[in-house]
Amino acid sequence: MIQIGETRYAFDDPVVLAAMAAAGLIGLVLILLMMAVRTAARTARMTEPLAQQVGQLGQNVQMLSQGQQQLAGGLNHVSEAQAAAQSHLLQLMEKRLSDVSGQMAENLQGSARRTAQSLGDLQQRLMAIDKAQENITKLSGDVLSLQDILSNKQTRGAFGEIQLHDIVTKALPSDSYTLQATLSNGRRADCLIHLPNPPGPICIDSKFPLEAYEALRRAKTDWEVNEAAKFLRVSVRKHLRDIAEKYILDGETADGALMFLPSEAVYAELHANFPELVREGFDKRVWIVSPTTCMATLNTMRAILKDARMREQAGAIRRELGLLFGDVERLGTRVENLDRHFSQAAKDISEIKISADKAGRRARHLDNFDFEELAPETDPTIVSLPKGG
Repeated sequence: MIQIGETRYAFDDPVVLAAMAAAGLIGLVLILLMMAVRTAARTARMTEPLAQQVGQLGQNVQMLSQGQQQLAGGLNHVSEAQAAAQSHLLQLMEKRLSDVSGQMAENLQGSARRTAQSLGDLQQRLMAIDKAQENITKLSGDVLSLQDILSNKQTRGAFGEIQLHDIVTKALPSDSYTLQATLSNGRRADCLIHLPNPPGPICIDSKFPLEAYEALRRAKTDWEVNEAAKFLRVSVRKHLRDIAEKYILDGETADGALMFLPSEAVYAELHANFPELVREGFDKRVWIVSPTTCMATLNTMRAILKDARMREQAGAIRRELGLLFGDVERLGTRVENLDRHFSQAAKDISEIKISADKAGRRARHLDNFDFEELAPETDPTIVSLPKGG
């Protein structure tokens, strides 16, 4: 590298090479000039042609000096142009860097905003998840408490009675059923539906042996499943027999009763895996119902009660219709009498109009003193009496 002022030039630069070649040429010329001067000093005087050559050589040297000066000016111009180009390039690079920095800052701000929004949304979702977790925890506690309720016979029976009470009160009018009704045999039914004969009052029992079903649900091995199934069959058969013996009384209740299951899962289990128990219930005239089927059955009973009440009121309706028919006949008679009165009144008004017309004509004659024109007229409204009458 060659540094001239504040500008550096590389050795492989064409301008530097040209300058070096010119400098070498000038050095060679100087060397030749020095040799010529030494030769001239020894020879002192030379011939005119040699002097002319020397003069010509001096002119060439002067021309080379001028060329060197022009070369130096060109090099300065080149250095100035290069400096301007470098300055422009630096300005362009600074502008590009500024634009890139601005875009990066804007992108970083947008990313920061999006990240903050995402974090906010994530926080809200985490809050919702925490709330849902609290609800799940509370529901788990409720389920555990429900299991505790169902594990006790008395509380399980109360739970079934409460559920049956809710269904019955929604499906039937209040005067069509009795809760905890006592029968003539001293047994107390959970609910007694007052249906007309036939079929008659029907009892509903809500005490189902859930221990066997819970044992079947907890069974894991084949042996446990078989033992739990046997226990369920025995328990359900005993419960069906008890309902048939306690709540089906000849002459007092219907020839059937309902066994209410407070769980749809137990109802589905019996119909899916223990159909023989359902058939035994049919044989004993004990119908197994779930909350859903119980509601449908009670709706059917409500239609029966409505029809029976309409039949009970049929006699009263017939009596009212008879009274209404008598009232209509009397009304017809009175309308005929009123029509006769209206006809007589119309006739009387017509005769009054005739008498009024005659009185008016007589008044006009009297006003005009037309006594001669006055003649006796027979009034059709006056009935002639016989002489001497």
